[in-house]
Amino acid sequence: MAGRGKWLARAARHRRSRSVLRKILRRGGFVLLAILAVFVAGFLQFADTVASLQPPASPRADAIVVLTGGFQRIDQAVDLLKSGAGKRLLISGVNPSTTGSQIRRNTQSSAALFKCCVDIGHEAIDTIGNATEASQWIRDRGYRAILVVTNNYHMPRSLLELRRARPETEFIAYPVVNSDLRTTNWLRNPRVLKAILLEYGKYSIASLRDAVGARWTNGLRTEHLEVRPGEK
Repeated sequence: MAGRGKWLARAARHRRSRSVLRKILRRGGFVLLAILAVFVAGFLQFADTVASLQPPASPRADAIVVLTGGFQRIDQAVDLLKSGAGKRLLISGVNPSTTGSQIRRNTQSSAALFKCCVDIGHEAIDTIGNATEASQWIRDRGYRAILVVTNNYHMPRSLLELRRARPETEFIAYPVVNSDLRTTNWLRNPRVLKAILLEYGKYSIASLRDAVGARWTNGLRTEHLEVRPGEK
């Protein structure tokens, strides 16, 4: 009888343990579902924001900043400079091996334009670095309003970093639309879906870092920041 009593007690403890485990798993499943729902809702809102971004009809600012990542962005920024949308252009995050003369030839621009009105930033290695580089350039020249040229899906994070680095400056979005999310079924395009998911993840991390006031690297290649005139 004593042995049977011990067996029944062990069985009861085993059932209680299984019951507790099921409760933990069930509650954990609810938490995971809630997190997934928040992620999906946030992603869809992010995609809708990106899809609704449009360049201003008559862009005007003190100067223009373009964040590198493709010559389509630089071409658009140079065209804005030529049209008088800004008095000067900073091309931020240029590879150190790329010269202003190479960029000028690729954009089919005059040497005079690059000599007078274009600066090349080689120090930024990421979007945080772009913001650091641009903030120094803006402060040195006393600009108050800046046109920001970058891809549409990259624009929310770019503005977040720029406004964090230079809150007193007005940044005006001028998105370059590589992927038109309004007229295409981008959810069925793996390349576009991957790009937006990745950018949403980076934007979420940047937003969380900004909310808690965490400090990260300044995003520069070296501690010494140098912005060079376009023809060098």
